[in-house]
Amino acid sequence: MPVPAPTGGTDIKADPAIQLRLLDLQTIDSAIAQLEHRRRTLAEHADLARHQAERAKLASELVAADTRVLDLEDDQAKAEADLEPVRQRLVRDEKRIADGSVSDAKALSGLVDEVTHLRRRIGDLEDAELEIMEALEAAEADRSKLRRQAEHVDAQIETTTRARDAQLEKIGGELAEQQTERSSVAAELPTDLLGLYVKIATGHGGVGAAELRRRRCTGCQLEINAADLRQFAAAPADEVLRCEECSRILIRTAESGL
Repeated sequence: MPVPAPTGGTDIKADPAIQLRLLDLQTIDSAIAQLEHRRRTLAEHADLARHQAERAKLASELVAADTRVLDLEDDQAKAEADLEPVRQRLVRDEKRIADGSVSDAKALSGLVDEVTHLRRRIGDLEDAELEIMEALEAAEADRSKLRRQAEHVDAQIETTTRARDAQLEKIGGELAEQQTERSSVAAELPTDLLGLYVKIATGHGGVGAAELRRRRCTGCQLEINAADLRQFAAAPADEVLRCEECSRILIRTAESGL
Protein backbone atom coordinates (compact mmCIF):
# COMPACT_ATOMS: atom_id res chain seq x y z
CA MET A 1 0.00 0.00 0.00
CA PRO A 2 1.49 3.39 -0.96
CA VAL A 3 2.40 5.81 1.81
CA PRO A 4 0.03 8.82 1.87
CA ALA A 5 1.58 12.13 0.87
CA PRO A 6 2.77 14.06 3.93
CA THR A 7 1.48 17.49 4.87
CA GLY A 8 4.07 18.29 7.51
CA GLY A 9 1.89 16.99 10.29
CA THR A 10 -0.52 14.12 10.89
CA ASP A 11 -3.76 13.52 12.73
CA ILE A 12 -1.86 11.22 15.08
CA LYS A 13 -0.99 12.56 18.52
CA ALA A 14 1.63 11.05 20.80
CA ASP A 15 3.47 12.19 23.90
CA PRO A 16 6.95 13.53 22.98
CA ALA A 17 8.58 10.82 25.12
CA ILE A 18 6.66 8.18 23.16
CA GLN A 19 7.75 9.79 19.90
CA LEU A 20 11.35 9.57 21.06
CA ARG A 21 10.87 5.84 21.52
CA LEU A 22 10.30 5.65 17.77
CA LEU A 23 13.95 6.56 17.34
CA ASP A 24 14.85 3.69 19.65
CA LEU A 25 12.67 1.40 17.55
CA GLN A 26 14.30 2.69 14.37
CA THR A 27 17.76 2.05 15.82
CA ILE A 28 16.74 -1.51 16.62
CA ASP A 29 15.19 -2.05 13.18
CA SER A 30 18.31 -0.71 11.51
CA ALA A 31 20.44 -3.08 13.61
CA ILE A 32 18.16 -5.99 12.64
CA ALA A 33 18.44 -5.05 8.96
CA GLN A 34 22.23 -4.93 9.23
CA LEU A 35 22.33 -8.32 10.94
CA GLU A 36 20.09 -9.84 8.29
CA HIS A 37 22.30 -8.34 5.59
CA ARG A 38 25.37 -9.80 7.32
CA ARG A 39 23.66 -13.17 7.49
CA ARG A 40 22.90 -13.13 3.76
CA THR A 41 26.31 -11.86 2.67
CA LEU A 42 28.70 -13.83 4.86
CA ALA A 43 32.01 -14.41 3.09
CA GLU A 44 31.63 -18.08 3.99
CA HIS A 45 28.59 -18.34 1.71
CA ALA A 46 30.67 -17.35 -1.31
CA ASP A 47 33.62 -19.49 -0.19
CA LEU A 48 31.38 -22.50 0.28
CA ALA A 49 29.74 -22.02 -3.11
CA ARG A 50 33.19 -21.81 -4.74
CA HIS A 51 34.42 -24.95 -2.96
CA GLN A 52 31.25 -26.86 -3.86
CA ALA A 53 31.57 -25.86 -7.51
CA GLU A 54 35.20 -27.01 -7.49
CA ARG A 55 34.17 -30.28 -5.82
CA ALA A 56 31.49 -30.90 -8.42
CA LYS A 57 34.05 -30.33 -11.19
CA LEU A 58 36.46 -32.74 -9.51
CA ALA A 59 33.70 -35.32 -9.14
CA SER A 60 33.10 -35.18 -12.88
CA GLU A 61 36.82 -35.45 -13.59
CA LEU A 62 37.09 -38.41 -11.20
CA VAL A 63 34.34 -40.25 -13.06
CA ALA A 64 36.25 -39.71 -16.30
CA ALA A 65 39.52 -40.80 -14.62
CA ASP A 66 37.92 -43.96 -13.24
CA THR A 67 36.55 -44.76 -16.68
CA ARG A 68 39.98 -44.21 -18.23
CA VAL A 69 41.65 -46.55 -15.72
CA LEU A 70 39.00 -49.25 -16.19
CA ASP A 71 39.31 -49.05 -19.98
CA LEU A 72 43.09 -49.38 -19.81
CA GLU A 73 42.84 -52.28 -17.37
CA ASP A 74 40.54 -53.99 -19.88
CA ASP A 75 43.02 -53.20 -22.67
CA GLN A 76 45.86 -54.66 -20.60
CA ALA A 77 43.89 -57.83 -19.86
CA LYS A 78 43.08 -58.19 -23.56
CA ALA A 79 46.71 -57.63 -24.52
CA GLU A 80 47.81 -60.32 -22.07
CA ALA A 81 45.11 -62.65 -23.39
CA ASP A 82 46.38 -62.08 -26.94
CA LEU A 83 49.97 -62.80 -25.87
CA GLU A 84 49.39 -66.00 -23.94
CA PRO A 85 48.45 -68.34 -26.85
CA VAL A 86 51.29 -66.97 -28.98
CA ARG A 87 53.78 -67.67 -26.17
CA GLN A 88 52.38 -71.16 -25.68
CA ARG A 89 52.70 -71.89 -29.38
CA LEU A 90 56.27 -70.61 -29.39
CA VAL A 91 57.14 -72.89 -26.49
CA ARG A 92 55.63 -75.89 -28.31
CA ASP A 93 57.44 -75.11 -31.56
CA GLU A 94 60.79 -74.57 -29.84
CA LYS A 95 60.35 -77.85 -27.96
CA ARG A 96 59.65 -79.70 -31.22
CA ILE A 97 62.75 -78.20 -32.78
CA ALA A 98 64.88 -79.01 -29.76
CA ASP A 99 63.76 -82.62 -29.25
CA GLY A 100 64.27 -83.54 -32.92
CA SER A 101 60.74 -84.81 -33.32
CA VAL A 102 60.55 -83.12 -36.73
CA SER A 103 62.82 -85.07 -39.09
CA ASP A 104 61.61 -83.70 -42.40
CA ALA A 105 63.97 -80.89 -43.47
CA LYS A 106 61.28 -78.88 -45.20
CA ALA A 107 58.94 -79.17 -42.24
CA LEU A 108 61.75 -78.26 -39.87
CA SER A 109 62.61 -75.19 -41.96
CA GLY A 110 58.99 -74.11 -41.90
CA LEU A 111 58.90 -74.58 -38.13
CA VAL A 112 62.02 -72.46 -37.72
CA ASP A 113 60.44 -69.73 -39.85
CA GLU A 114 57.30 -69.93 -37.73
CA VAL A 115 59.33 -69.56 -34.52
CA THR A 116 60.97 -66.45 -35.97
CA HIS A 117 57.54 -65.04 -36.85
CA LEU A 118 56.15 -65.90 -33.39
CA ARG A 119 59.04 -64.18 -31.65
CA ARG A 120 58.51 -61.07 -33.76
CA ARG A 121 54.77 -61.24 -33.05
CA ILE A 122 55.38 -61.58 -29.34
CA GLY A 123 57.74 -58.59 -29.43
CA ASP A 124 55.10 -56.47 -31.13
CA LEU A 125 52.41 -57.57 -28.66
CA GLU A 126 54.69 -56.95 -25.66
CA ASP A 127 55.51 -53.46 -26.95
CA ALA A 128 51.80 -52.74 -27.30
CA GLU A 129 51.16 -54.10 -23.81
CA LEU A 130 53.99 -51.97 -22.41
CA GLU A 131 52.44 -48.86 -23.92
CA ILE A 132 49.13 -49.78 -22.31
CA MET A 133 50.83 -50.38 -18.96
CA GLU A 134 52.56 -47.01 -19.14
CA ALA A 135 49.29 -45.30 -20.04
CA LEU A 136 47.58 -47.14 -17.18
CA GLU A 137 50.25 -46.04 -14.74
CA ALA A 138 49.83 -42.42 -15.84
CA ALA A 139 46.03 -42.69 -15.62
CA GLU A 140 46.25 -44.12 -12.10
CA ALA A 141 48.59 -41.30 -11.10
CA ASP A 142 46.17 -38.72 -12.51
CA ARG A 143 43.28 -40.35 -10.63
CA SER A 144 45.26 -40.38 -7.40
CA LYS A 145 46.02 -36.69 -7.83
CA LEU A 146 42.34 -35.92 -8.40
CA ARG A 147 41.42 -37.92 -5.31
CA ARG A 148 43.90 -35.95 -3.21
CA GLN A 149 42.50 -32.71 -4.59
CA ALA A 150 38.97 -33.87 -3.81
CA GLU A 151 39.98 -34.75 -0.25
CA HIS A 152 41.52 -31.30 0.14
CA VAL A 153 38.38 -29.59 -1.15
CA ASP A 154 36.22 -31.78 1.11
CA ALA A 155 38.28 -30.59 4.07
CA GLN A 156 37.85 -26.98 2.93
CA ILE A 157 34.09 -27.49 2.63
CA GLU A 158 33.94 -28.96 6.11
CA THR A 159 36.02 -26.14 7.60
CA THR A 160 34.07 -23.44 5.78
CA THR A 161 30.75 -25.00 6.75
CA ARG A 162 31.75 -25.00 10.41
CA ALA A 163 32.86 -21.37 10.17
CA ARG A 164 29.63 -20.38 8.41
CA ASP A 165 27.47 -22.19 10.94
CA ALA A 166 29.32 -20.52 13.80
CA GLN A 167 28.75 -17.10 12.23
CA LEU A 168 25.08 -17.87 11.60
CA GLU A 169 24.64 -19.01 15.19
CA LYS A 170 26.27 -15.83 16.48
CA ILE A 171 24.17 -13.60 14.24
CA GLY A 172 21.07 -15.60 15.13
CA GLY A 173 21.72 -14.92 18.80
CA GLU A 174 22.17 -11.21 18.18
CA LEU A 175 19.00 -11.13 16.08
CA ALA A 176 17.05 -12.85 18.83
CA GLU A 177 18.21 -10.24 21.32
CA GLN A 178 17.27 -7.40 18.98
CA GLN A 179 13.88 -8.93 18.24
CA THR A 180 13.17 -9.26 21.95
CA GLU A 181 14.13 -5.63 22.53
CA ARG A 182 12.04 -4.58 19.54
CA SER A 183 8.96 -6.32 20.89
CA SER A 184 9.46 -4.54 24.19
CA VAL A 185 9.76 -1.10 22.60
CA ALA A 186 6.94 -1.70 20.10
CA ALA A 187 4.64 -2.65 22.97
CA GLU A 188 5.05 0.86 24.39
CA LEU A 189 3.85 2.56 21.21
CA PRO A 190 0.24 3.38 20.33
CA THR A 191 -1.20 1.18 17.62
CA ASP A 192 -1.81 4.05 15.17
CA LEU A 193 1.70 5.45 15.59
CA LEU A 194 3.32 2.03 15.24
CA GLY A 195 1.19 1.25 12.19
CA LEU A 196 2.21 4.49 10.48
CA TYR A 197 5.86 3.84 11.26
CA VAL A 198 5.71 0.30 9.83
CA LYS A 199 3.91 1.47 6.68
CA ILE A 200 6.49 4.20 6.03
CA ALA A 201 9.44 1.94 6.82
CA THR A 202 8.14 -0.69 4.41
CA GLY A 203 8.19 1.78 1.53
CA HIS A 204 11.36 3.65 2.50
CA GLY A 205 14.12 1.10 2.84
CA GLY A 206 13.27 0.13 6.39
CA VAL A 207 13.53 3.68 7.77
CA GLY A 208 10.20 4.95 9.06
CA ALA A 209 11.31 7.57 11.57
CA ALA A 210 14.15 10.07 11.57
CA GLU A 211 15.44 12.70 13.95
CA LEU A 212 15.08 16.36 13.04
CA ARG A 213 18.60 17.44 13.85
CA ARG A 214 20.00 20.91 13.26
CA ARG A 215 17.14 21.70 10.90
CA ARG A 216 17.91 18.64 8.77
CA CYS A 217 15.98 15.40 8.34
CA THR A 218 18.36 12.57 9.15
CA GLY A 219 16.27 10.25 6.97
CA CYS A 220 16.77 11.96 3.63
CA GLN A 221 19.60 14.24 4.86
CA LEU A 222 17.88 17.30 3.36
CA GLU A 223 17.68 20.61 5.16
CA ILE A 224 14.19 21.72 6.10
CA ASN A 225 13.12 24.99 4.49
CA ALA A 226 12.30 28.02 6.63
CA ALA A 227 8.53 27.82 6.15
CA ASP A 228 8.39 24.19 7.25
CA LEU A 229 10.63 24.94 10.21
CA ARG A 230 8.24 27.65 11.36
CA GLN A 231 5.35 25.23 10.97
CA PHE A 232 7.21 22.55 12.94
CA ALA A 233 8.14 25.04 15.68
CA ALA A 234 4.52 26.11 16.04
CA ALA A 235 3.14 22.55 16.09
CA PRO A 236 2.00 21.15 19.45
CA ALA A 237 4.58 18.94 21.15
CA ASP A 238 2.36 15.88 20.82
CA GLU A 239 1.76 16.31 17.10
CA VAL A 240 3.46 13.68 14.98
CA LEU A 241 5.34 15.43 12.18
CA ARG A 242 6.31 14.21 8.70
CA CYS A 243 9.19 15.25 6.47
CA GLU A 244 7.86 16.99 3.36
CA GLU A 245 10.66 15.48 1.24
CA CYS A 246 10.82 11.81 2.26
CA SER A 247 7.52 11.29 4.15
CA ARG A 248 9.27 9.84 7.19
CA ILE A 249 8.09 10.62 10.69
CA LEU A 250 10.19 13.48 12.08
CA ILE A 251 11.11 13.33 15.72
CA ARG A 252 11.91 16.60 17.45
CA THR A 253 14.77 16.63 19.96
CA ALA A 254 16.86 19.22 21.75
CA GLU A 255 19.17 19.12 18.70
CA SER A 256 16.44 19.99 16.20
CA GLY A 257 17.25 23.70 16.02
CA LEU A 258 13.64 24.85 16.18
